[in-house]
Amino acid sequence: MPSPQPSPQSPPGSTPDLPDQPSVGRRPVGADETVRAQRSWWDAEASGYRLEHGAFLGDDRAGSDLVWGPDGLREADAHLLGDLAGATVLEFGAGAAQCARWVAARGARVVASDLSLGMLREGAAAAREAGVPLAQCDARVLPFADAAFDVVFTSYGALPFVADADRVLAEAARVLRPGGRFAASVPHPLRWALPDVPGPEGLTATHSYFDRRAYVESDEHGTVTYAEHHRTVGDWVRLLVGAGFVVRDLVEPEWASGDAVWGGWSRLRGELLPGTLVLVADRA
Repeated sequence: MPSPQPSPQSPPGSTPDLPDQPSVGRRPVGADETVRAQRSWWDAEASGYRLEHGAFLGDDRAGSDLVWGPDGLREADAHLLGDLAGATVLEFGAGAAQCARWVAARGARVVASDLSLGMLREGAAAAREAGVPLAQCDARVLPFADAAFDVVFTSYGALPFVADADRVLAEAARVLRPGGRFAASVPHPLRWALPDVPGPEGLTATHSYFDRRAYVESDEHGTVTYAEHHRTVGDWVRLLVGAGFVVRDLVEPEWASGDAVWGGWSRLRGELLPGTLVLVADRA
């Protein structure tokens, strides 16, 4: 489950812990620029990310875990993917494949994929032990046959980090069999209007929910180094329907992570406002 970075929901200058970047702000950014930036970003962040968040994601538990977001909703409680025994499953945006390993322990045949080779390397040894094959690929161009999977899912993978989420959803629909289950968690769109900080200052809207320009970080040469893209709740529903899905649920998890703080996620915010949106749909 990749984590949103320090302040993708904040207007420039509103958050004290913004990365030290020559350019931080909101503007349109293309699909190819976004993909190049994300691959480089997550390759560089892979080991540090796992060191910081691995325990939360289940690396210290047998069979790992499937956590839908920093709010603490777990698939063991939510059952959003349905019966996994004997199912063929694809996780895209898998990071170090903690979620895929949990699914494999439920009796499924799972492939875990991610754009970042660095992230996959972090989980390679554990994935081999769990019998989970790994594939480095762009979720917009999945190297799998039509109708190859019973379930396709991602926990904070790919969708917030691409300019063309419609392509990712179309690919997910293509590789799913008719009636197959799709589930994906993303930062709750409401967060876009709020500073991405865990304290009281993160409870006041400072930006338009309807501003769909990406949050972009660029280096001194103007090269995009990180980008996160915003869609409203309505946008997500229309994108799912447009890709050939039947929407089954929009899950807004209540806070279940105690006093944990993860970027702008915290008990204070989580007990008042949703931090995660889980899209649940079936292939038509």
